[in-house]
Amino acid sequence: MGSQTVPKLPVVDLTKEDLKPGTSSWLGTSNEVLRALEEYGCFVAVYDKLPLKLHNSMLESLEGLFDLPTETKFHNTANEEGITYYGAASEGFLFENATTLEGTQRFTNVLWPSTGNDAFCETTLLFSKKLEELVEMVMRMVFESYGLDKYYYESQIASSTYHMALAKIQPPKMNEKKGIGSHSDKSILSILDQNHVTSLEIQTKDGRWITFEPSPSHLVVMAGEAFMAWSNGRIHCPSHVHGITTTTPPQENGKEEVNYSAALLSYMKGMVQPPDKLVDDEHPLLFKPFSNLGFLKYWIQEVAKNPKCSLTDYCGV
Repeated sequence: MGSQTVPKLPVVDLTKEDLKPGTSSWLGTSNEVLRALEEYGCFVAVYDKLPLKLHNSMLESLEGLFDLPTETKFHNTANEEGITYYGAASEGFLFENATTLEGTQRFTNVLWPSTGNDAFCETTLLFSKKLEELVEMVMRMVFESYGLDKYYYESQIASSTYHMALAKIQPPKMNEKKGIGSHSDKSILSILDQNHVTSLEIQTKDGRWITFEPSPSHLVVMAGEAFMAWSNGRIHCPSHVHGITTTTPPQENGKEEVNYSAALLSYMKGMVQPPDKLVDDEHPLLFKPFSNLGFLKYWIQEVAKNPKCSLTDYCGV
């Protein structure tokens, strides 16, 4: 039997100097982006607008965040609307309005109520704004590739809201795996940055799994179920896992290789429905118009009872 080729995530270079709307470089790159999202639901963006210093500062700041006492993390976030903390096989935070000073400051004040943490707040806000720029670029490329006019792009951006997901995954015992199990995002787009510890695996349409090999200049751009619905099924929404498998003994110094990651997730504040030109005889309507944030809330409530609950359950035609 011949060996099966191991699939790789598509890589799109977004560092070209002449990458401006209307140029041949922009059109060619837009086609790459759309093809990657339709075939894989994601791609690796080579992106230099997120400076290495900011990448390092953001991930280093997560160490201080997750080193806070467990009681502080649980107690301070327990009754906070728009802020979630979880701690089990992995540990993480999710907070709303991440691209605004108000949202980031509120999250910071919840975790450091007495002293505050200006450095964390400033770093996180600057980081989220840089990822927001990437979301807007990708959205514009997709909309233009589908032949939609500026109105659709501008209305989409105007109705966007952003959540930030911050996560820590520690290595489990030998030959075990720890992390976040298989799931798909409920967002329009998610942009993931992480440290050097490999953790992300993404499933292809034919059921194979691709491991993302992290690099400081590489970000993972991933479509969520809302984007799949907006495109009327043209864009793929991949299942993925965040996990670490330990196959070697701890280092001599006892230091564990911990995975830290930060992801910006974009959602629509209004109703999600495909443009008329994306619905035709070959692509009949798949989903009724729905609230993106309403679907997210439904999924959070239902997933414990039914881990396979999906957008089809919520609003399928």
